Amino acid sequence: MFNLIGAVISGFFIGVLARFFYPGVVEVGAFKTILLGLAGSLLAGLVAGRGSFGEGFNRGGCLASILGAMLLIFLGRHLGWH
Repeated sequence: MFNLIGAVISGFFIGVLARFFYPGVVEVGAFKTILLGLAGSLLAGLVAGRGSFGEGFNRGGCLASILGAMLLIFLGRHLGWH
């Protein structure tokens, strides 16, 4: 249960940071921000090619998650996803 709560909280912060660093205004609600952060983290994990999920805080993984979320914002805007 705590893993799920931790994933939601980290997804929210990653989504907020991705929205902050992305140029221009990104208008999404809190729920979509959480989904954006979670999806960015999953995308970063897939690109990194790790077969298992690690525990603890990793600055490189956090940066990769933010970049993954920013890539999803970019794709959403340019491909017309809403």
